[in-house]
Amino acid sequence: MLHYLTLAELTARLGRREVSARQAMQACLDRMSKVEPRIHAFISADAPDALAQADAADRALAAGVTHAQQPLLGVPIAVKDVIAVRGQPLNCGSKILGRFVSPYDATVVERLKAAGAVVFGRLNMDEFAMGSSTENSAFGPTRNPWDLSRIPGGSSGGSAAAVAAGECFAALGSDTGGSIRQPAAFCGCVGLKPTYGRVSRYGLVAYASSLDQIGPMARTVADAATVLGVISGHDSRDSTSAPEPAPDYAAALDGGIRGLKLGLPKEYLVGGLDPRVKSALESAVRQLEALGAEVVEISLPHTEYAIASYYIIATAEASANLARFDGVRYGARVEGPDPIQLYCRTRGAGFGSEVKRRIILGAYVLSSGYYDAYYLRAQKVRTLIRRDFLNAFQQVDAIVTPPAPTPAFRVGEKADDPMQMYLSDIFTISCNLAGICGLSVPCGFAAAEPAGAGQAGAQLPLGLQILGRPFGEAAILRAAHAYQQSTAWHKQTPPC
Repeated sequence: MLHYLTLAELTARLGRREVSARQAMQACLDRMSKVEPRIHAFISADAPDALAQADAADRALAAGVTHAQQPLLGVPIAVKDVIAVRGQPLNCGSKILGRFVSPYDATVVERLKAAGAVVFGRLNMDEFAMGSSTENSAFGPTRNPWDLSRIPGGSSGGSAAAVAAGECFAALGSDTGGSIRQPAAFCGCVGLKPTYGRVSRYGLVAYASSLDQIGPMARTVADAATVLGVISGHDSRDSTSAPEPAPDYAAALDGGIRGLKLGLPKEYLVGGLDPRVKSALESAVRQLEALGAEVVEISLPHTEYAIASYYIIATAEASANLARFDGVRYGARVEGPDPIQLYCRTRGAGFGSEVKRRIILGAYVLSSGYYDAYYLRAQKVRTLIRRDFLNAFQQVDAIVTPPAPTPAFRVGEKADDPMQMYLSDIFTISCNLAGICGLSVPCGFAAAEPAGAGQAGAQLPLGLQILGRPFGEAAILRAAHAYQQSTAWHKQTPPC
C-alpha cells in the first residue's frame, strides 16, 4: 500500500522513478476520501493545488534533481491549522478567524517547500491549541484511527491521526505542553518537540509564546529526523530563534546506544499511572537495557508543581496573545453599537468555551494584586523545574518516561471535567517549562477496556517518551531509533 510507505521508502522509490510524486499524492487523496468521513483529521485540503505541486516535483525529478539536493522532493506533508501557509485558510480550529487566508508562509513551510515537499491540507486541532483531545475544535472532533470511539490526543490530534491513518507521509504539529508527543503516543506514531528556539516560530499563531514549538510527526524516528533537519535552524524573523547550528540529524541516527545512561524519574511512576502504561514502560526499559543502555532511577523533585505552574504561565500568555482577535482587523466580526460591544460580541461568538476559560484564568493571574501571588511565583517554580532537568542531565544522557498516564480515552469522557483533561499532560508539560527537547516513539499496545468501552478487540497504541538536554535532539533521536529498529510496533497499521 503506497500510502503506508515510510518517508524514507517513498523518497527511495521516487528517486528510482518507480513511483511518481503525483501517484504518491493521489494515494493520500484516495486514502482521505476513504477514511475522512470517520476520522476527520483534516479541516480542508486543496486537491488541485496538491496535485499541481506533485507535478512540479515530478518535473524536477525528471530534470535530475536528487533527494540529496532536496530531501523531501515529492513527499506529501500536511500542516496543523495553526501554521501559516500562503493562500490557504488559517483558522486555528476556531470560528473567530472566519474566512481568513494566510498571505505568507511560515518559516517552516518555506523550508519544507525549499526541500521539495508537497505541502497540502489543514489538519484539525483543539481551538488555538488549547486541549488534549482535539474535541475543542470548532470544526468538530477528530477520532483515533485505532478506535473510532476514542480521542487521538491533542492539540495536534489531526496531525497524529492523519499520519497514523496513512493520509500523509509526515505532518507538522505544535507542542506547548505535550501537544505533539501525547497524540503521537495515542495514535502510534513518532512525534518530536524540539528544544525551544531550535525551530522558528515565525508563522505559528501564538498560544503561549515562551512554550510553543513546532515539530515533526511521522511513522518512524528516521522520518522525523529528516523533517527536523529541514525545518531546524536560525531565523532572523523570530527573536526567540537560537543561533545554535543544527546538526545532520539523519546522519546521527546510527551508532547504537551501548553505554548510554538513561534516567527513570521516580516522580513519574506514581499512583494514577495505568497498569498497561506502566507495563509497557517496563518492557521498553528492559529492551533499552538489552541494547546496552544503563537505566538508573533519578529524581525531578518539583514535578508535582508542573501542572499548576503551566496553567498559570500558559493562560497568562494566552490572554495577551489572543487579545488581537477583536473583530477589528481581520477574521470574524459581530457588529455592535460601540467598540466595547463589538469586541464582546465578536469574542463571545468566536471563541469556544475552553479558550474563554483560559483567557479568563490568564487575565486573572495577571491582574493587579494577583500577579506576584500567581504569575511571578509560577515563573520561579518554572526555574526550579528547569534546574531539576539540568541537574539530572549531569548524571544521565537522556530521561525516559511515559508520555501520558493512560492510553487514549473515550470521546466525551473528560470533556466536562477540565482538571482531569489537564492531568492528561502531566508527563509532558515539564519539558516545555524547562525548554528542553522530547519525543514519543511507539512502544506497545494496550487492550481496550471490557466491551462497551470501545471497538471490540481494539488495540490502543502506547508510547515511550525520551527527553533530552537543551539542543540534544540528535541524542534522543539516536536512542529512539535504536529502540525502534529493535521492535516492530511502528509497523502495525490501524484497522480503519
